[in-house]
Amino acid sequence: MKVVHLWKSDSSFRGGGGAISMHRLHSGLRTAGIDSKILCKIKTTQSPNVEVLQKGSLARVTDKLLEQFTSRLGLNDVHQLSSFQIKQNPTFANADLVHFHGIHGGFINYLALPALTADKPAVFTLKDMWMLTGHCGYAFDCDRWQTGCGNCPYLETPPEVTRDATALEWKLKDWIYDRLNLTLVCPSKWIADLAAQSPLTNRFPIHHIPHGINTEVFHPLNVEQCRLELNLPLDKKVLMFASVQLSDERKGGDLLIKALQNLPPSLKAETVLLVFGKDAKALASTVGIATYDLGYINEDRAKVVAYSAADLFLFPTRADVFGLVSLESQACGTPVISFNVGGVPDHVRPKITGYLAPPEDAKDFSKGIVELLEDDALRQQMSQQCRAIAEREYSLPLYAQRHINLYEQLLATQNSNLKTQEMILGQA
Repeated sequence: MKVVHLWKSDSSFRGGGGAISMHRLHSGLRTAGIDSKILCKIKTTQSPNVEVLQKGSLARVTDKLLEQFTSRLGLNDVHQLSSFQIKQNPTFANADLVHFHGIHGGFINYLALPALTADKPAVFTLKDMWMLTGHCGYAFDCDRWQTGCGNCPYLETPPEVTRDATALEWKLKDWIYDRLNLTLVCPSKWIADLAAQSPLTNRFPIHHIPHGINTEVFHPLNVEQCRLELNLPLDKKVLMFASVQLSDERKGGDLLIKALQNLPPSLKAETVLLVFGKDAKALASTVGIATYDLGYINEDRAKVVAYSAADLFLFPTRADVFGLVSLESQACGTPVISFNVGGVPDHVRPKITGYLAPPEDAKDFSKGIVELLEDDALRQQMSQQCRAIAEREYSLPLYAQRHINLYEQLLATQNSNLKTQEMILGQA
């Protein structure tokens, strides 16, 4: 079986969580003996199984000129006529099945999807809500995606648009989706439920397959040794936060600040904050807690050391299809404090693997921090359950096998349909 995966980057450095989950699946498939390859816009690894989608000079110029026009109309990605040429790529052409891990954000023109899915089964993993909406990745409290969009309240939500053409894009997607040979994979029950409610996506088969993680890489290390390695005090509680950007409203940095400010002064005095990503200094000066800045981390072992050094991982997201960093933390035996939003409750389970505060309730988020920091026995019990659930429900071999089962089902259906067509033609 030959499978080709498509996303804008092959690593998290430029492709975010979508690239991480794609690359993990790709690795799991290859370990299972599947001929898996990646086609992307930006290659950051040295893997021979990753290939950059090349554009000719004429295609680059044409796409750029068209973008100047379509962006003014409020339409993203439709300027990329070069997307129709992907079908001619030998790796794509030779694949038995194509797996899209996202196409928006300057990667592929969605108008090309019918051509790209015409000759072989295609799978599309929903990493956000973009397939369901007139432009945005997350609709938050807006429900206009269920009725056709228009009058969009979140034009600046990525992928942002300069003009409200959301009703037009919704209609374009509706027209395009009727011409697709596509199966949806949903990493969480939340996004699966939304896909089933959407007039755009409820026409497709929907499969719930949660993300997986290499539990041989992400596993608990000795806490004391990890803290010594990171120059953390051994006599303090350690809270950890992965910050992309505090100003990113979806990531909930403002809610985290409120929650940390609400902590009792006595607890702040015996607690430190471990941060990797951005804005650690701004966070430290605002919440009054000693902060250790690890900077940007892209290497798995460094993440494992950080997760293992922490008592709790703080994940204040407002919207997430799954929450990969929270699963990484749990695989390392570190419970998670988060909000009851999106796909987070699938694996952050109250009293079992963490604490869930009501959406937007920074005070209750703070309460969860206090409750778990003050109960060492409960936290230790949760740590063991975090690890056990990660191994049992989210291992990389299981992640890969669930996809292999789906791929085989789709290819068997395709072969059956081809045989039926041949019989009909033979009788004609």
